[in-house]
Amino acid sequence: MLPRRLAVMTGFGSSTGMLLHRLARLRALNTRFLRFCLVGVIGFALDAGTLQLLISGAGLDPFIARLGSYLVAATGTWWLNRRITFIKGSCGACVNQWLHYLSVNGVGAGINYGIYVLSLLTLDMVRQTPVLGVALGSALALIFNYVANLHWVFGDDKR
Repeated sequence: MLPRRLAVMTGFGSSTGMLLHRLARLRALNTRFLRFCLVGVIGFALDAGTLQLLISGAGLDPFIARLGSYLVAATGTWWLNRRITFIKGSCGACVNQWLHYLSVNGVGAGINYGIYVLSLLTLDMVRQTPVLGVALGSALALIFNYVANLHWVFGDDKR
């Protein structure tokens, strides 16, 4: 709303005001996306740290430990995304939202792993350096997860 008010105050026409409004909206989306990426980095640290703790500290099998570390990371990123990325106030249906978040991001994890496997099977460069497949899968899943969370989990609140 501020850009529209600014357009009226400065005497610019409505088309200029609309342009200013759209530019402000684009800036807000970019800021939100950067916060989403930051939460993802924190989620990775939660995931990796919990995995190491469960394997080394609790002596769990790495495959079982990965399930636990994913749940910890997913819960942490849900909470952070709710608080700083998509900014939702009250938590009337938190459990339902959390379960929805796990479902949607589970699809993202499947996309990530599927791209990793596909690139590993088809690209010599990835076979030589598997971390490139991880990067490719992560980048594509990031896009899916952001759009899915924006629209299906948290709803676009037009901020």
